Amino acid sequence: MKLEKILDKLGSIEKNSFIKIIDNIISKSPKNAKQIDRILSSSDKGLKSVDNQNISKIFALTEMEFQDHIKSEFQEITSQLDILIDIIIRDGNCIMKQDWLSRLYDTEVKHLKSKIKSLNADFENDKSELSNFRKRDYKIYKSCLKTAYHNDIENNRDAKITSDELSIMITLSEQLGLSQEEVKLINYSILPIKKIDIQDIIKGLKNIGVIFYSNKENTIYVADEMVRMLRGVRKKEVAEKFYRRTLKLLREPIINQIGREHNIDRKLSYSQKIEEIIKEGVSFTSLLLEHIYKQGSTLTERKKTLNELCEKGLNIPNLKGSTLDDKIQSLIHHFENVERDEKVGISLDGFDKMLTELNISLPKLNKDIREQFELQDEYVLKADFLLDYNIKPRDILDLINKSDLTKFIKENGIKQRGDDILNILEHYKDVENLFLENFENVAYRNLNLLKDNGITIKESELGIKFEELTKTILHSIGFNVDETLKNSLNTKKDMMDILLNLGNKEIIIVECKTSKEKGYNKFSTVSRQLKSYQNLALKNELRIVKILLIAPEFSDDFVTDCEMDTEMNLSLITASTLSNIADAFKSSKYNEFPHVLFRDIVINEDRILKALSK
Repeated sequence: MKLEKILDKLGSIEKNSFIKIIDNIISKSPKNAKQIDRILSSSDKGLKSVDNQNISKIFALTEMEFQDHIKSEFQEITSQLDILIDIIIRDGNCIMKQDWLSRLYDTEVKHLKSKIKSLNADFENDKSELSNFRKRDYKIYKSCLKTAYHNDIENNRDAKITSDELSIMITLSEQLGLSQEEVKLINYSILPIKKIDIQDIIKGLKNIGVIFYSNKENTIYVADEMVRMLRGVRKKEVAEKFYRRTLKLLREPIINQIGREHNIDRKLSYSQKIEEIIKEGVSFTSLLLEHIYKQGSTLTERKKTLNELCEKGLNIPNLKGSTLDDKIQSLIHHFENVERDEKVGISLDGFDKMLTELNISLPKLNKDIREQFELQDEYVLKADFLLDYNIKPRDILDLINKSDLTKFIKENGIKQRGDDILNILEHYKDVENLFLENFENVAYRNLNLLKDNGITIKESELGIKFEELTKTILHSIGFNVDETLKNSLNTKKDMMDILLNLGNKEIIIVECKTSKEKGYNKFSTVSRQLKSYQNLALKNELRIVKILLIAPEFSDDFVTDCEMDTEMNLSLITASTLSNIADAFKSSKYNEFPHVLFRDIVINEDRILKALSK
């Protein structure tokens, strides 16, 4: 769930710790201080009075400093911050009830204690599968950590790892090729794990600003933006779902090779070994630099293997970069963009339909998804629910094995030639709803964004399409879009776009305008057009309740000219506002939109949304 959406759900007290940390960062003149000041200049009372959208923007501008603040917290070695952060950044753990976090924490502690016991046994056992080379790496790291920890005790100080010591230990672990899990096991073999009470865990995470806690809902929220930042703190370059997507393209001998290097049980199944590699926190970069290639591969062969993996497996053509490092960074950057992107790839209705039909074909899928993403709810195959957890259609399909995908495709009449997952996504695209979800992009005539969202349309068709979509939206909020009456009034010279028939000879005239330019600014032209429609209606003894002009946005000059006009009862409404009103209307008590709410010069979205929610 996005930070802004979480902030909208919470009260001021529940946001207080987070706001205090950002306020403290701002007071120390961060890198983007000038941009932050421009946002704060609109408020006289400081950060607390800034709206949630701008708080999200300020967080983005202070992300680097916020990350440094979190890193400094790792010096408090009894906080178990590495364990807790690794739990909350897993896919599916961004929204949790208190008891669910408690259960995940208990499970993690038991799992770590068991693995520490096994690791210690491997140290002592000459016949263990752990190679002498790997034992040497573990012993080097363990000895250095022991010194860093115990030198404080010997000097009669509180035991802690200083920031300098921590940076050295991180560098050492990277040079030894240790995974996050291996580092954790060695750390907690020196500093035994003491279970922390769940209330203290929540308080601690809330105080350092990484979670929000709603007392009313007894729910923990971790913003998508915070998850990405915390992954950076933990040196995890990509989300688990992208890591899994990449690993599933590798042959089992390669997976076994990675498993051997990180002490993963080779008796596990192929899928279990993949999950263990992800849990181990093996660096994605080192995986693609070293681990996925045949022994003795040349640099040219490695580049070719990586290119094939991206082009044929991940459907990413023309991976940028001349060196292997550059190509890997390009892939990481690609996954970051996909994750930040709010596009679903198919419409919400299409996503829901896909989930419903998956549940029929594969009855165990709901249980599998719950377990994979550690979700608490019983039934999770719902589009809105999954999107709150940033789980998209592709992420679901990636978890289904090949034979089950084939079964689903055959049972639902989906194209069988080519890539199975892409064929399924295309089948459930639901173009009409996809257009509605891209209503604002159509208004802005943004062909590139429409193409990125899976919509193909000629630029010459955008004006007509915007009009059609506006009719659909107005119809969905209960208006009578009367084509018959409109056609009877229109002449060859004067042709209004949309007419809403309110009955009793009362109408609303709607005009639709698309524009590439920022700020629609053609009042003189459009006012002549609207006045001619007004005269047409009045000649036919119709009462015009309102004239609505819908465009992507309006310039200040346009709004001023509109305010000065005394001949028309004209209101301006942006495409995004109309779209948001339609969304709010779905859950309101009204069967027909109360048009009296259209009374501003520029329609006030917040006021209307509040009115609909009552």
